[in-house]
Amino acid sequence: MNNQNELVQILNDIERYLMQQEDLFGNIIYREQNEEWNKVNSLEEFNSQISSCKKCPLGETRKNFVFGVGNPNAEIMLIGEAPGADEDEQGEPFVGRAGQLLNNILKAVSLERSEVYICNILKCRPPNNRDPLVSEMELCTPYLEKQIELIKPKFIICLGRIAAQWLLKTNDGLNKLRQQVFQYRGASLLVTYHPAALLRNESWKRPTWEDMKLFKKLYDEYKNNLK
Repeated sequence: MNNQNELVQILNDIERYLMQQEDLFGNIIYREQNEEWNKVNSLEEFNSQISSCKKCPLGETRKNFVFGVGNPNAEIMLIGEAPGADEDEQGEPFVGRAGQLLNNILKAVSLERSEVYICNILKCRPPNNRDPLVSEMELCTPYLEKQIELIKPKFIICLGRIAAQWLLKTNDGLNKLRQQVFQYRGASLLVTYHPAALLRNESWKRPTWEDMKLFKKLYDEYKNNLK
C-alpha cells in the first residue's frame, strides 16, 4: 500500500469513528463545517461549490458529477445509491430505461418528474456499476444531507436496498423495510425497489406499486391537512 492509499484509509477510519460518535451523542463535529459549501443557500450555488470534488478515487474516473435534478422546493425527494453509465454520460440522475420507468412510477401517483427532487447518495459513478463502498458513501453523505437541508422535503423515498440501509443505518433487508414509515431529518421516509431492479425482475413491480400507494395515501393526507 503506498502512502497516498494509507492516508486515505486513515482518513476514512477517522471519518467512520466520528460518525459513530454522532450516532451516540448527537455530535456533528465530524462535518466539514469550515468548507465554503456549508454556507450556501441554494442548490445551484451548492452544485457549483462541490462539482469538482475529488475526495475519493471516483472523482478521477467519472465523466460527469451527478448532483441531482428537480424542484428545489420539492416536498418529495427520491434518493438512489449511485449514478450508472447513462447518468455518468449525461450528468443527470435516473435517465435511460430506469429513468423512464421512474417517470412512469411517478405518473402512476399523479406526479411529474419536475415536481420532485431526484438524486443519489454518491455523486459519481462507481466503476462497472459496482456497489458503493462504505468509505465513498461516508464522504458523499454530507453532500446529500446539505441537499436535504436546502430542499426541506416532507417525504423521502429510498430507491433500493443500499440507499435504504445506509440512510436508516440498518442491515434489514428490503422486504422488512418496505411498507413502513421512518423519520429522517424531518421527513417521512419510505422504501421501495430501485427502478433498475424492476427491469431485471418484473415480479417486483406489484410490490413497488403497493409501496407507492402507501406513499400516495400519506401524501394526500398531508396535502388535505394543509387545506
